[in-house]
Amino acid sequence: MHRQIAGKLTSPVTKWFVLVGAIVLVALMAPLNAKLVDVQNNEASSWLPGSAESTKVVEELTGTVDPNDIPTLVVFHRPGGLTPEDLAAMDEDAKKIAEIDGVTDKGVLTPNAVAALTAQGQDLPPLVSKDGEVAYIAFTFNFGKNGWIDIPDAADQVRDITARDGVTVHLAGYGGQAADASEAFKGIDTNLIFATLGVVIIILLFTYRSPILWILPIVSAGFAYMISGGVVYLLAKYADLTVNGQSQSILGILVIGAGTDYALLLVARYREELRRHEDRHEAMAFALHRAAPAILASAATVVIGLLCLSFADLNSTAGLGPVLAVGVSVTFVIMVTLLPALLVIFGRWMFWPKRPAFGSDEPTSHGFWARVGGWISPKPRRVWIVTTGILLLCCLGLFKLDPSGLSTEETYTKRFDSIQGQALLINHGLSDTSNTVQIVANSDQVDDVQSAVADVDGLGTPTQPQDIGDGRSYFEATVEADISSTQAYGIVKDARAAAHGVDGADARVGGGSAFYLDTKLASERDNRVIMPIVLLVVFLILMILLRALVAPLILMATVVLSFGSALGISAILFTEVFTRIPLFESRAGFAHADPGFPLFTFVFLVALGIDYNIFLMTRVREETQNFGTRRGSLIALSSTGGVITSAGLVLAATFLVLGTLPLVFLAELGVAVALGVLIDTLIVRSVLVTAINLDLGGKIWWPSKLDRDPVIEAADEEPEPELVGADQR
Repeated sequence: MHRQIAGKLTSPVTKWFVLVGAIVLVALMAPLNAKLVDVQNNEASSWLPGSAESTKVVEELTGTVDPNDIPTLVVFHRPGGLTPEDLAAMDEDAKKIAEIDGVTDKGVLTPNAVAALTAQGQDLPPLVSKDGEVAYIAFTFNFGKNGWIDIPDAADQVRDITARDGVTVHLAGYGGQAADASEAFKGIDTNLIFATLGVVIIILLFTYRSPILWILPIVSAGFAYMISGGVVYLLAKYADLTVNGQSQSILGILVIGAGTDYALLLVARYREELRRHEDRHEAMAFALHRAAPAILASAATVVIGLLCLSFADLNSTAGLGPVLAVGVSVTFVIMVTLLPALLVIFGRWMFWPKRPAFGSDEPTSHGFWARVGGWISPKPRRVWIVTTGILLLCCLGLFKLDPSGLSTEETYTKRFDSIQGQALLINHGLSDTSNTVQIVANSDQVDDVQSAVADVDGLGTPTQPQDIGDGRSYFEATVEADISSTQAYGIVKDARAAAHGVDGADARVGGGSAFYLDTKLASERDNRVIMPIVLLVVFLILMILLRALVAPLILMATVVLSFGSALGISAILFTEVFTRIPLFESRAGFAHADPGFPLFTFVFLVALGIDYNIFLMTRVREETQNFGTRRGSLIALSSTGGVITSAGLVLAATFLVLGTLPLVFLAELGVAVALGVLIDTLIVRSVLVTAINLDLGGKIWWPSKLDRDPVIEAADEEPEPELVGADQR
């Protein structure tokens, strides 16, 4: 940022205009932020691309099968066996359930009703287990597009109706899972934000060593979150931006984490300038002039990296990128306008008890990171070779990572009611009739398709074909496996192979398990496509920023190494620690990972980890112009090491808060990103990159001539001067 522009933003008069403008903007956007949940799209069927086979089935069945139907099961269990009175009570329960708002007129199927229909010759799966201990009734909810919001109340009514002594009752099927998930995430965004703010405040108290300075970054981050949420709401409502509960949760985490990072960098530079300038407005003008370019480059890199997610096949992933990019963009603007204004409004006393007085000594010139630089400088090549070797060993943990997907039970870190019901069905040999494959084919070939899939192991007896118009018909068959298990995926693959093998039938196979399989396939495709795109984009940005080729190549190599080591250590933690130690109520899911886990971890670690590259290397480049690369690297490390470490701790802590959500995917993502950020800030950026800079010297700027002056190179061979910044020389 040009110094005159920076000065105008924080002058004695304009600082008040900036503050008033921010307050007005928050007043307008905060109410929209509060309504963000109203424009969420949590319908899983909308996450897949139109090219997915299960999506095409949904489109063909739109006029026949309502996509808002929510098949629901009520599972009853009595140890020793259900009595005839229990079965009769289920018939009475069914009559009451049928009267609940949202239950469709398809009826409520009970064990006695199925027995009567079977006696009449209909082929229906039994609703009572062979040992007589478990039975269930089946019905369908339909609340239109408001299913996610309305189902918890209806689920409570069902539980009240079916409760009885001596029998445990669980709500299962799609309806049970939706009710549990909706209830679990009710108000979670607010709780998540407060938990994140609490963690950040604690870290800032230790970082700033001031009981009051933390208030200004936190207030600024809060403004950024409310404004960004309002902008996302407008885009979701009027520009068809896809927003779901997952993206809204991560938005809050990212805004607070990234905003605090930018605040740490700006405040550190402002503290330096306060020691050089008596007027705080002038000090802030210089601080913004020197820090804003690094913050802008960092924010732009993160935004562009996140926008690369738009190339994803999965709509949920493609929508996440723009949502988070909006958050980072707004955060950048707030942190270079509102935060500087607040800092100059309140003055030096905000740093109490250690106020940076004009002319006082700069402690970073002889602090911890200056000593680390002194330890690295005698033998930098040995340092970076040993460090690289250790990180490569950590990458071996990748062989423990299994991103094949999570079953229903493995999806959550809690034993929800629906999961317990599902487990009872499986353990007692009952099929979940709410999980079916839906097969569409040409009407003149549908019988052949039905005969072909009838031989597929794991599929129940196909229903009678039903005409859906335009020469097409469809039928269903129960999948005898958990809806999102690898076993169910195998059954769907076999069903598709059988159906597609009928010439001229143009058969398509969809349904619940088919949807999860297509999601897995789309995630695997996104992993292959988006990761290289992100690497290429970030590399080009670094080339432009550093005006060099070698340095960006080195930095990208360290980014990949950091990602690999973080994922490797995380995989070992998940499979060998989290599955054994009772940190969570349900631990089974940590043996596996969601197919999208590697991509999300990669994008966050590369896009956010590049922040620290930029913070460090822009300072190295600045100091190189005066001291040469080797000397400039030591000065940059001593000046930014503390800031980068603090920023890394803040970002790691904010992502760890994701572990409070009852989803294995988010818990694993939070741990992996937090671990990766710590590795990046404490080892890669501060030790590995500095050691390589010291070893290669001016060669890192090739083909630039930034550090080819023989006088500057000669200075590296002289006794080391006191560590000072370029502005103090």
